[in-house]
Amino acid sequence: MSTLSRKYKGKYIVVWPSNIDSTKSRSKGRKISLKDSVKSPKPRELIEAAKELGILVNVEEKSYPSNWWQEKTRVIVLKSKRKIELLKELASKIKEIRMRKRQ
Repeated sequence: MSTLSRKYKGKYIVVWPSNIDSTKSRSKGRKISLKDSVKSPKPRELIEAAKELGILVNVEEKSYPSNWWQEKTRVIVLKSKRKIELLKELASKIKEIRMRKRQ
């Protein structure tokens, strides 16, 4: 799946690290509340969190439209629930993974 064409619409969700980044404003791409978001998530953390949640993942090298000069990776997951719910689950799992690695 190199591009998210119309035939995939409704079946997949595109997740950018900015969607769950607490250092970003809503206008810069954050989709969830500050208390639910994670500070500076990396694409590899998103992939690891999705795999731990049992979500099918595909990674693409694309630029985020409003931040095209920095962010270059997006994660595409199979749609199983609403995007906001999925983002909150991913952020929560990333927090859990970070806590485990600190110990």
